[in-house]
Amino acid sequence: MQYDRLITGVAAVFAVLTGMLTVVGVVVNPAVLFLALLFGASAYFMYYHASGKLAADVYERVERRAARGARRQRGAPRGGFGAGPREEWEAPRGGQRVREAAQRARQARQQQRRRRQGRQQQARQQRRQRQGQRIQQTNGPTPSEAYARLDLDASADQGAVKQAYREKVKEVHPDTDTGSEAEFKRVKAAYETLTD
Repeated sequence: MQYDRLITGVAAVFAVLTGMLTVVGVVVNPAVLFLALLFGASAYFMYYHASGKLAADVYERVERRAARGARRQRGAPRGGFGAGPREEWEAPRGGQRVREAAQRARQARQQQRRRRQGRQQQARQQRRQRQGQRIQQTNGPTPSEAYARLDLDASADQGAVKQAYREKVKEVHPDTDTGSEAEFKRVKAAYETLTD
């Protein structure tokens, strides 16, 4: 919200009230002029504040006081308590500083939103990669693992793969004495990986 506009609006209302009370005071009762004086003073100080003149006057007074203090302390290093402002300063004019601060805050929020979206997108990509790795692990062994499980070289052809599979199945089939269902499933997955 633009406070300078609000203060200027209230000052305008007070100025209108001042005019109306002045007319009533002159025509009807001079005691009402006291109220008109109070509303007029309030309107003037609100306008003085909203226009930035009050802040500029205060700043100039601080600078003058600091300059007088520096003249009194000849040779003393400038700085410390009461030294006045240390950088160039401009009094606010028409709410410009407020608008600039609001714009900077808006830009900071946009940057935070972009960073948050980037982190979320990166997290989604990492989840997809992990899911892809899990799917790959559950679907079966890699080709190199499949060749090793069937005791074959990577250069073996399809005929050699079938022959090695038949021999391995005879050894690890669950119906045999030395067989195991888990090992049978691994051999079958290796065969399926190499024949797909």
